[in-house]
Amino acid sequence: MKKIQALTMGLFLVATFSCKQVKKEAKDGMEDATKELESEVEKTTITLSKLEGSPAYSDAELVLESPANTKIDNSGEIDFEFAVNNYELGAQTGGPNADKLANSGKGQHIHFILNNQPYSAHYEPTFKKEIPDGVHHLVAFLSRSYHESVKNENSVVVKKMEIGSNPQDSLGLSMDAPTLIYSRPKGEYSGKDTENLLLDFFVLNTTLSEDGNKVRATINGEEFTITEWAPHIIKGLPMGKVTIDLELIDSDGNLIEGPFNKVNRSVMLKP
Repeated sequence: MKKIQALTMGLFLVATFSCKQVKKEAKDGMEDATKELESEVEKTTITLSKLEGSPAYSDAELVLESPANTKIDNSGEIDFEFAVNNYELGAQTGGPNADKLANSGKGQHIHFILNNQPYSAHYEPTFKKEIPDGVHHLVAFLSRSYHESVKNENSVVVKKMEIGSNPQDSLGLSMDAPTLIYSRPKGEYSGKDTENLLLDFFVLNTTLSEDGNKVRATINGEEFTITEWAPHIIKGLPMGKVTIDLELIDSDGNLIEGPFNKVNRSVMLKP
C-alpha cells in the first residue's frame, strides 16, 4: 500500500513539474514572440515623407565677399564675410514647421560646411574659421531657423579653397562633378524634437528625378529612395542612436563616384 502511495505521489510530482515546465516554456515562447513582434514593428514604423509649408525665399541670396581670393598662403584662422540679400539672419522663420521641428531660438542662419563635415551655424554674416593646410571644398548656404536649407541657385556659395604654400589635394574632387552635401539631422534631440527629424541635404551639379539620379537614404537599416530635391521628415524613430546613410546614385542604383557621395552620420534621441 505504501509503495502504491509513493508511486502515486511520484507520478503527481512529475506531472506537476512537467505542467509547470510546459507553462514556463509556453510563457517564454510567448515573450520571445512578443519581443520579435515588437522588434519587427520598431523596424517597420520608420517613415520618410516630404516636408511642405516652408516659405520659399526664392530671391534670397548669399555672396562670399571675403576672402576674395580663396588661395591663401598661411593656414590658421581666416576671416569670412558674407553678404546676405532678401533674407534676415537671426529672424524666426514663419509658418507651421518651426513648431514641428527642432528650431533654433537664435533664428535664421548660415550653414558653413567644409569637406562635407558637420556644419557650423552662423547667425552673423562675419565670423572666423580655423582652416588647415590643404585643398578644401567649401559649401555655405542659407538656413531657416529650423535648419532647412534655402534651395535656389543664389542661396549657396561653393568654393575651392587652397590653403598653405604647397597645398595637397587629398579629395580628388572636381568642382563640376555631381556632389551630395549632407546637412540634417545632426547632434542630439530630446522630448518633442524627437517626433519629427528633418532630413536635408544639398545636391550640386545635378538634379534628382524618377528616371535619373536619386538619393538613397538608409535610416536604421530601412532603405528609402528620394527622387526630388526637397526636405523630408523622418518619423517613428526609436530612442537611442539613429544611423543615417545618404548616397547619390544613378538611374540604375549605382553609387556616383565622388568623395562626398556616400556619407554616414549618427544622431542621438533622448526622451
